[in-house]
Amino acid sequence: MGKDVIIACDFSSKEETLQFLDKFTGKKPYVKIGMELFYAEGPAIVREIKQRGHQIFLDLKLHDIPNTVMKAMSVLSNLDVDMCNLHAGGTVPMMEAAIKGLTRADGTRPLLIAVTQLTSTSEECMRSDLLIEKPIDQVVMHYAKCAKRAGLDGVVCSPLEAGKVHETCGNGFLTVTPGVRFADGDKGDQMRVTTPERAKEIGSDYIVVGRPITRADDPVAAYERCVREFVDTL
Repeated sequence: MGKDVIIACDFSSKEETLQFLDKFTGKKPYVKIGMELFYAEGPAIVREIKQRGHQIFLDLKLHDIPNTVMKAMSVLSNLDVDMCNLHAGGTVPMMEAAIKGLTRADGTRPLLIAVTQLTSTSEECMRSDLLIEKPIDQVVMHYAKCAKRAGLDGVVCSPLEAGKVHETCGNGFLTVTPGVRFADGDKGDQMRVTTPERAKEIGSDYIVVGRPITRADDPVAAYERCVREFVDTL
């Protein structure tokens, strides 16, 4: 599976989102639909963007009891998205239930990945707020191993952790990495960040890029720069 840049469409309305995507004439970038847009517009926005020809990562980060997650995933599987996710902290039984719910009658399903630790979470916060005393990289690798054991396709992690995830879980285990900023840009509220070029070197399979593209003066140029630096082909 080749590398790709996923644009985080963190907008609050259908109009704003489609206006943004209309800028990409002749291109159909992979897009992420997160909580803000999904909660504002519901499943209809997923269907409309899919009909326009985009691949979709539905980023809702499910985390609940196994039965609830299984039923929710069975609903999401009907939206024909390409990738969705949950929190690895929900435990292996929850992740196994998610796979069961996501798998359609014909055996197909979207890719399913697990969030390890959010890229906004520092090791200090993890210790003080979550009472997790282990080093953050050790926690991330443990969560990744649990996700693989549950049958998931990969994890969401910091790009700084992508190489080690591959060492721990194999090159076929996907790393989807937010926390990517241009070298000359602002890192915002992300803590564990790097550039598209460095993410490629470390081993990210997908990078998720939001504000450096969506808030750029020229979003298409910013996207193309990301693709050049990360995928090395247009």
